[in-house]
Amino acid sequence: MIASSTKRPRNVDSWRAAALLYGDWGTSKAYVIGLAFSVAGYTSFWLIAAMCVLTALVGINYMAICKHYPDGGGVYASVRHRSEIISIVGAFLLIADYIVTAAISALSAFQYLDVAHPEWWAAGAIGMIGVLNIFGPKSTGGLAFIVSVPAAVVVVVLAAFCIPHLGEAVHNLQPLTGGFWKNWTGFVGVVLALSGVEAIANSTGVMRLNPGSTDAKPMVTKTSTPALLWVMVEVCLFTALLGLAMHALGGLVINKDDVDAPGSPGVRDYMLRYMGQVFVGGALGVLAGKIAAVTISIVFGLLLLSAVNTAIVDLIAISYLMSRDGEMPMGFQKLNRHGVPNLGIIVATVIPLLLVLTVKDVAGLGELYAVGVVGAIATNLGASSTDSKLGLLTWERVLMFITFLIMVAIELSLFWTKSSARIFTVTVLTIGLILRGLAAEQAQRKKAAAAAAEAKAPRAAVPVSEVFVPTPGVEVDGAPILCAIRGVGKTLDFAIEQARETRRPLYLLFVRNLPVLSQQDYKRKWQEDPEACEIFTLARGKAAGHPIFPCYAVSDSVADTIVDITATMGANQLILGSPERKGLISLLRGNLIREISQNLPPDIHMIVYA
Repeated sequence: MIASSTKRPRNVDSWRAAALLYGDWGTSKAYVIGLAFSVAGYTSFWLIAAMCVLTALVGINYMAICKHYPDGGGVYASVRHRSEIISIVGAFLLIADYIVTAAISALSAFQYLDVAHPEWWAAGAIGMIGVLNIFGPKSTGGLAFIVSVPAAVVVVVLAAFCIPHLGEAVHNLQPLTGGFWKNWTGFVGVVLALSGVEAIANSTGVMRLNPGSTDAKPMVTKTSTPALLWVMVEVCLFTALLGLAMHALGGLVINKDDVDAPGSPGVRDYMLRYMGQVFVGGALGVLAGKIAAVTISIVFGLLLLSAVNTAIVDLIAISYLMSRDGEMPMGFQKLNRHGVPNLGIIVATVIPLLLVLTVKDVAGLGELYAVGVVGAIATNLGASSTDSKLGLLTWERVLMFITFLIMVAIELSLFWTKSSARIFTVTVLTIGLILRGLAAEQAQRKKAAAAAAEAKAPRAAVPVSEVFVPTPGVEVDGAPILCAIRGVGKTLDFAIEQARETRRPLYLLFVRNLPVLSQQDYKRKWQEDPEACEIFTLARGKAAGHPIFPCYAVSDSVADTIVDITATMGANQLILGSPERKGLISLLRGNLIREISQNLPPDIHMIVYA
């Protein structure tokens, strides 16, 4: 077999990484500002400011984590070498975070779009996004970037209209009252601007390397640090600015858990839209205020729905990865024809859908949301700061440990004061440990069955790995031809005929498309893939003595892998089959041929056999 790489392509630059992070971090201001006012009224700026300081602390710590974990620094990957149990706990807390992120983002999106029964619209949107993911992972970085640009512009414009009102906001601002415990409880209740940082830590394995860095000794700080810094500054600065400007709105009244404004009851969950209507309308007229409100609703609605898609994709990926590592049942790694685990899609879609229909409230979801993300971040920071083998600088280690203690205090407070958060956490962890037990039992049965089958099976006369020894006497010359195949058909026949006529060696490339790669996948061989075995064996029969060479790769980016291996093998001709799918499926999956042609070196000719 021709050795082929299963490394993920490092093609995510700092702008794309920042867009992925902003799609989650940046959305928090859409609901956290109004939620803070419902907790603390005209003293809420102090809670928002404290949350922004904590966000900056977490951001600085994750710059260090991304620096020291260039192949993936999320809680599951970075903690696993210290303790499998702790990594499992952190992973399921992260799963809880993604579940609630999908639910709260969808609900908030339709709160901004001002529709009746937003929970039903949110559930429908989650279901639709889940169905779209059946056809394969999306380019969420590109989608997030497209949506985040107008969102950032809207935030800047809204902030500009807020600035003239800051004097009035400071005048209306009231000091905190009620003692430390009351204010601490209020602060804990609005810690919602942290999710997303784990996603960017997990993405370091696909970030562009620093100049002079290599795959053997990777370093991605030129990508990760700017992405974290840009988004962190935007989130902290504009969340604080808009949170202060909110105090310039007169007549806001806390009504139970909601906020009523003059002539606009229940503005808690779409406070930015109301601010745009008031501030822009006051400066440019009522019509301009209504246009601003509609614009803010549409832009933030789309950004929040993008966050839903990202959360569902992350849920699918982490459940698949844990299944491949034997920490979840094998059903989570069984793929459909588009390379996506069906069970993972069902779980990642149905649970957030049911959650949003059950809770129906942004504040209620916020309690569940915080306990997951805070727990995952605390687990990562605690394990990393106490890892003596991790080359942290002294100040990095001290700051990380202090932040870990703060996160633990927040998590314990949530667990103690929020009964729903406590029940949710215990439920998630209990289900996680049950699934881990089922996975261990499945693995034992599979191992026993394999041992029994091996004992009964006769020894093969010819090892499978020697099937493709070139036939003596058949001479080949010139640059090889590479054919990327998905099955036995006319494309393979055409490639063999071309190789015979030109007397050139033929490489057959089979790429197993997976949503995310585990450590097992990096060592996987084609002999372990029944479909690849069948295709290569039938291809040898069709070749009738002409030397062909199997080339196998496991990848979560098929187009990049085909381009990389074609260039590595020195081929000057690439043969691809024309895709059979048409219409909507082609649109959803993307055009593989177009992606390959855009990245293929100019000296390699591509032939699409229809």
